[in-house]
Amino acid sequence: MYDQKQSMQTVVQVVCTRGRSLRDAIANDPRLTKHGLEVIQEKKPGRSPGWTKVRSLESHRGGSMNVQWDGATAILTCRVINRGSGRPNLIIGDFVDYLLSRYRRRIKLVNVLPG
Repeated sequence: MYDQKQSMQTVVQVVCTRGRSLRDAIANDPRLTKHGLEVIQEKKPGRSPGWTKVRSLESHRGGSMNVQWDGATAILTCRVINRGSGRPNLIIGDFVDYLLSRYRRRIKLVNVLPG
C-alpha cells in the first residue's frame, strides 16, 4: 500500500528541436500566469545547468514541478513532486497544455514516466 507520507515523483520528458533554452523561455514567459502556472524559484537563471520550479495557481492542485533543460540533447526534463495523496495528473495536464499552446512547433515528443 502507498504510504501517504512518501513523495511520489513523476517525470515529464519533452524532446524538442534545437534552439534556445526552453526552460529559460518558460521562466521568462509573461503569459505563464494566464495558463494558471507560476515560477516560484530559479537556480542559475539563464545558465546551464540550472532549474526552474513551477507550480499551479489553482488551489486544488498540489505539488510543484522542477524543470531542467539539456541543450546538448534538446530535452526538457520536468520532475513533478507530490506528497501524500496528491495526484500529479492535474499539474502535468496544465503544464503539457501550456507547452503545446506556446511551444508546439518546438516539441517533437512528450513522455510521461509515472513514479
